[in-house]
Amino acid sequence: MTDPLDALPLDVLRQRSSTKWATHPDDVLPLFVAETDFPLAEPITRTLTDAIAIGDTGYVPPKTAYPEAFAAFAERRWGWQVDPDRVRTTCDVMMGVAELVRATAKPGEKVVITSPVYPPFFSVHDESHTEYVDVPLRRDGGSWSLDLEGIDRAFADGAVAILLCNPHNPTGTAHTPEALAELARSAERHGAVVISDEIHAPLAIPGRRPFTPFLTVSAEARQVGFAVQSASKTFNLAGLKCAHIVTATDRNAELVRRIPDEVEWRTGLFGIKAGIASYTDGDPWLDALLARLAANQTLLVDLLAEYVPAAAYVPGDAGFLAWVDLRETGWGDDPAARILADARVALNSGPAFGAPGRGHARINYGTGPEILTEAVRRIGALT
Repeated sequence: MTDPLDALPLDVLRQRSSTKWATHPDDVLPLFVAETDFPLAEPITRTLTDAIAIGDTGYVPPKTAYPEAFAAFAERRWGWQVDPDRVRTTCDVMMGVAELVRATAKPGEKVVITSPVYPPFFSVHDESHTEYVDVPLRRDGGSWSLDLEGIDRAFADGAVAILLCNPHNPTGTAHTPEALAELARSAERHGAVVISDEIHAPLAIPGRRPFTPFLTVSAEARQVGFAVQSASKTFNLAGLKCAHIVTATDRNAELVRRIPDEVEWRTGLFGIKAGIASYTDGDPWLDALLARLAANQTLLVDLLAEYVPAAAYVPGDAGFLAWVDLRETGWGDDPAARILADARVALNSGPAFGAPGRGHARINYGTGPEILTEAVRRIGALT
């Protein structure tokens, strides 16, 4: 079994200047934005160091090894055969999503989202002048699932697309192949498209439901689907600016090719280089990360039971983000605000993820067990 990855020490992390560590004063433990606290994978460090040594900091060239690197990674990790000619880069996943919405929906048309969901899914429509229709996830006991009947009704009522979050943020749900196939059938029946944000795809927790790429589930999915992926969440590369769009048909590939060249020019050269290193040589580091995340999930369950017994948390299938129900604590619709003010722990505000987020908070457990333990202990002191 792979040994879990160790996080950097707190005194080192506080030297970072990224959002997670520069937003709040030093008395706050930050467990909010989706950055992780681990050292970079050695192949990434080596690649970037070598580039800096020769001043290789210019524009991204027209042809790189990135599509082939991702295709090989997808085959290894998921058995997904990707045509590198149908991989186009952009600067980040939400830019890819925004451009796909613009390319597939006219101003005023409706796009389905499934709350609780990543907050930019609500605001991305400001760019395309589309409107979102919220079809919340279903809560089935301890699990979450797509409301396929509700989505089908939304398509029947005129929605032309859905923004799928797979694996889902914040619940960590890896949607089943059966649900994805039914979603694809529904979209094809109504002439809609599926834009699948798969940024957390490499982060499937060992022993839980595996990630299924949307474009692999059926012929219908390949016809209606667009996937947007990145190494950024998995390998902590958000600041390097690189993501990619994957298609599975000539028609959809042509639609992506018609997206303005400027979208691709905004990809960062360091993002391309780090992505190639991640997808080519990052598997051992990734396996160690997944071992750490599995251990941290178990630890978080135990910590909440000990210190915040009123909290309800069901571990997700993927990612390093925990969706925690704090309604029984009496801390109001936005418990993260109370926790920041009085416990000096920064979490993500539940209501930012939509109406089902009232009384909830999102905890980033992509850190060391010592930091996670201290954070939950502080939160428990409020009870």
